[in-house]
Amino acid sequence: MQKAPLPRIAPDWALFLDLDGTLLDIASHPDAVVVPATLVPALRHVADALGGALAIVSGRPAAAVDALLAPFVPPGGFGHGSEIRTPGAQVRSSTAARSLPAEWAPLLAEAAADWPGVVVERKPHGLVLHFRLAPEHGPACRALLERCAAANPDFVLLPAHMAWELRPRTATKALPVELLMTHPPFAGRRPVFVGDDVTDEDGMQAARRLGGMGLWVGEHFPAPAAVRDWLAKGVVR
Repeated sequence: MQKAPLPRIAPDWALFLDLDGTLLDIASHPDAVVVPATLVPALRHVADALGGALAIVSGRPAAAVDALLAPFVPPGGFGHGSEIRTPGAQVRSSTAARSLPAEWAPLLAEAAADWPGVVVERKPHGLVLHFRLAPEHGPACRALLERCAAANPDFVLLPAHMAWELRPRTATKALPVELLMTHPPFAGRRPVFVGDDVTDEDGMQAARRLGGMGLWVGEHFPAPAAVRDWLAKGVVR
């Protein structure tokens, strides 16, 4: 069966974009990602063409996303929906945000010191163990975080790209989609969520419930570079 052609961005869309693995290529370390020079201008151009109805929905905290995309400061959801920024407003914690148990960060740091190549990423409302540089430690990373999650029902363990993450149980990428779609300029538009991994499915399901759709990297796009090219083509008129 022939694959349906990829739709061009339509002027009535509200566009929700994941960051790592969707707009940016996955790197060996969260701080090692490269933001192509063409990405921010393309995002700003599409956002302008959609009347501002473009959001970034990322597992990264808002401060990290803003640093990567400066000077572009879009609305969106960050920390898997633990942080929300509505149009024209400051970032705020969502109803799903939870404080990290104080003992977790030193526990993970101590464990990672014995696992060369494992990187601990601390977020305002979550923790990640990256094992891309040491895949042999992946099972141990999972076991440690499973013990943490079992001891605190407010958090859940998630698989990521060569990583395991603790996230507030009720924080999902559906939250920013549902909230932003009640605010101008998103309200009344067709939501389209573009993502690449299991955490993005929540956002896609929310978009579908609201009459929109989800587009996958790996299915509709072969790689993040194809998403960037798609954005660079702009909004069809």
